[in-house]
Amino acid sequence: MRLGIIGGSGAAAFLAGGETVAVPAGPWGETSGPVRQLAIAGHDVLLMSRHGEAGAQAIAPHAVNYRANIWAFRELGVDHLLGINTVGGISASATSGALVLPDQLIDYSWGREHSYCGKAGRALQHVEFSTPFCTRLRSRLLGAARRAGIELQPGGTYGVTQGPRLETAAEIDRMERDGCDLVGMTAMPEAGLARELDLSYAICCVVVNRAAGRTPSGVAIHAEIASNLQAGLGKAERLVRELLAGG
Repeated sequence: MRLGIIGGSGAAAFLAGGETVAVPAGPWGETSGPVRQLAIAGHDVLLMSRHGEAGAQAIAPHAVNYRANIWAFRELGVDHLLGINTVGGISASATSGALVLPDQLIDYSWGREHSYCGKAGRALQHVEFSTPFCTRLRSRLLGAARRAGIELQPGGTYGVTQGPRLETAAEIDRMERDGCDLVGMTAMPEAGLARELDLSYAICCVVVNRAAGRTPSGVAIHAEIASNLQAGLGKAERLVRELLAGG
């Protein structure tokens, strides 16, 4: 397995150390930031922060150059790509601090460059997308969670919103009626682009807050996010280590 990791908010937890890898020039513009190579459980892993590494000048979800990011991983020889995504919890089981491995998504985003087709000589593709996340990689992640004793919810539907603002309570109510368990801003077009390049792609979601209209009374949402972020990312890091240790 040649693993790449795309980290979301708080990706610095995965970025400690490592060395920068030269990204081959591609037809899709600049990536969100450098690609770093880290040694994890005896494997060389490539990692990028999808929002950049500029702190307060982070790249907003709708402005991420997803095409350049996914293309760079493919050009660097990655065949398995794992997204680490911080999300809000909609369903009752998606409590703050939970780790969830979605198996479905609904895309509510708009205006994003979502395909490689039609430019740079790429032929039109109608990729099969009934299951947007790689079942083999998901199975390996679930096995790693069992071995490591990490509670990982084995499925769920991720609703992709445009951002960067958070959602209204009515929007979340609609998403729940549609069947969404989680709300985030970055799984698309990442998943679709990875499928076009035939990369094995899955995401591990860290629930850092309850979604709009579901936050307990008196709890400030940004304080809730801050209190859950690092612990959740720590579990995600343990999961990655076990995945690689298991081969």
